[in-house]
Amino acid sequence: MEILGIDIGGSSLKGAIVNVETGKLVTPRHKILTPEDREPEGMALAVKEMLEHFNYKGIVGCGFPTIVKKGVCKGIGNLSRKWMDVNAEKLFEDVTGEDFTVVNDADAAGLAEVKFGAGRNEDGFILMITVGTGLGSGAYLHGELIPNFELGQIPYKEFVKIEDWAASSIKTSENLNYKDWAYRFNVFLNYVFVILNPDLMIIGGGISNNWDDFSRYIDVDTRVVPAELRNNSGILGAALAAVSR
Repeated sequence: MEILGIDIGGSSLKGAIVNVETGKLVTPRHKILTPEDREPEGMALAVKEMLEHFNYKGIVGCGFPTIVKKGVCKGIGNLSRKWMDVNAEKLFEDVTGEDFTVVNDADAAGLAEVKFGAGRNEDGFILMITVGTGLGSGAYLHGELIPNFELGQIPYKEFVKIEDWAASSIKTSENLNYKDWAYRFNVFLNYVFVILNPDLMIIGGGISNNWDDFSRYIDVDTRVVPAELRNNSGILGAALAAVSR
């Protein structure tokens, strides 16, 4: 079965058509920049553009960068405040005419890693951490999703949320080298470990492609591994969410 998966982030939308039985992308990834205002109307049009690029009709899975309950946004994350309480599934369906399943983006990425990637042969309590514009997180106990963990929202010192200090977007904006940024990220991971004591942490998002540049600076009292599907996990997981609904 082939499903379009879309991974919406603070900087871009990435999509591809996915074979959900094999876990393989059957088309190249397509990328569209996230509208600067990150408001519902413009993002819905970007989603429509993604479907048009693939000339796609059918059900669509979409990972979205905030808390999502039954398709409704219950947080704003790094989005416009206008997203609060918006039914993203209905909005995208109205604009495209297709059937959408919308879930938290880190939850989606973790679904893919648990089924096809770094967590596929693991048991116990697994955390997926996605590193990008913010710090996303997905939680899985014995392979079952516990939805809407938002660990990047933990307050830290003078920051409203720790992702404003430790996300990879901050590495870029402050021109940090990998060692200095990894110190911050390691602080975040250790906070998470103390609170939740996971058996495994899987690190995903674009920066996971540079795992060898910073992994030696990560020191947590549990296993920490890179996502095997790397930056494709969000796309694949979104498609999986659509068929497992």
